[in-house]
Amino acid sequence: MTEKISLGIVASEFNYDITYAMVELAKEHADFLGASVSQVVKVPGVFDMPLAVKKLLEKKDVDAVVTLGCVIEGQTEHDDVVIQHASRKIADLALEYDKPTALGISGPGMSRLEAHKRVEYAKRAVEAAVKTVKVLKAI
Repeated sequence: MTEKISLGIVASEFNYDITYAMVELAKEHADFLGASVSQVVKVPGVFDMPLAVKKLLEKKDVDAVVTLGCVIEGQTEHDDVVIQHASRKIADLALEYDKPTALGISGPGMSRLEAHKRVEYAKRAVEAAVKTVKVLKAI
């Protein structure tokens, strides 16, 4: 029997009406795929995710981390800066800790309505994390 894959989730509280739905969907999909969610960490916003991702990656009982959030377009280019820097650091942490980090963050440049329509991205991120763990174990 194969060992169950354990996921950590880091979710943004900003736009929580959307990210709450993403977290619930991610947990359901992890269960559907036979994985478990060992911990959900909520941070203020997407920009605040990397440190929480790092802390979860340091845990021996976490095989991968799924990040969930949405970056909605504002009046400035702030949304571009937030997603570019956060996603780059999240990817760097995967390399540093030799564990997958899945990007379930929608945006930038989208409206609140578009963000609601992209809640399903949470499932994609969970699937990417689980598949990547399996691929890496096979190498």
